[in-house]
Amino acid sequence: MTSPLSPVALGTDQAGARLHEFTVIDVRTPGEYASGHLPGALNIPVDQLRRALPELRHAAERGGLLMVCASGARSGNACAFLAEQGIPAATLTGGTTAWAGAGHGLDRPAACDTRSGWAMERQVRFTAGTLVLLGLALGLLVHPAFALLSAGVAAGLVLSALTDTCGMAAVLGKLPHNRPRPADLAATLAALRAR
Repeated sequence: MTSPLSPVALGTDQAGARLHEFTVIDVRTPGEYASGHLPGALNIPVDQLRRALPELRHAAERGGLLMVCASGARSGNACAFLAEQGIPAATLTGGTTAWAGAGHGLDRPAACDTRSGWAMERQVRFTAGTLVLLGLALGLLVHPAFALLSAGVAAGLVLSALTDTCGMAAVLGKLPHNRPRPADLAATLAALRAR
C-alpha cells in the first residue's frame, strides 16, 4: 500500500486525459523547456524547487501537480523531494520524450531563447564522449597518463547508472545557457500564485 505522498506515475494517455486537472511543472533547464514542453507547463528547474515550495504547495492543494522532465528521472526525483516536504505530486512516465512519441503535441514559445536547445541528456552524452576522445587522443599523442581521463569518465558513467544520479548533468546545469534567469523564475512563481 502506498502512502498518500508516494509519487504517482502516470502514462502519457492517463496524463493527457487529466491534463486539465493539473498544474504542470517542467523541471528541466530553461533551454530544454524552450525546445518543447507539455501544453500549459510552467518551468521551474529541479534545482530551484526549494524556492518555489509555497507556490507548489498552493498549486497541489488546488488540483494537483504533474512534474515533467525529458525522461521521467528528474521529475521522479522532484516528486520524491516534494513528498518529503508534504506536497503530493505525480510524474509523467517517460517525460516529454514519451509524450511526443505518443503523438501528443509540445508547445514551443514563439520568441524563446534558443541558445541551448539540447536536452540535458544530450549535453551529457556530448560532453562525456568529447572527454573520452580527448583522453584517448592526449594519451596517444602526449602522455599515456591522459588515458586516465577516459577511464574517469567511464567510471563516472557507471556510477551515474548505479545511483541514478548524474554529477555531470549537475555541473552542466550550472552553465549560463542552462541556468534559470531570476526573471523567468519570478514570472513562473507569479503565474502560479495567480492561478
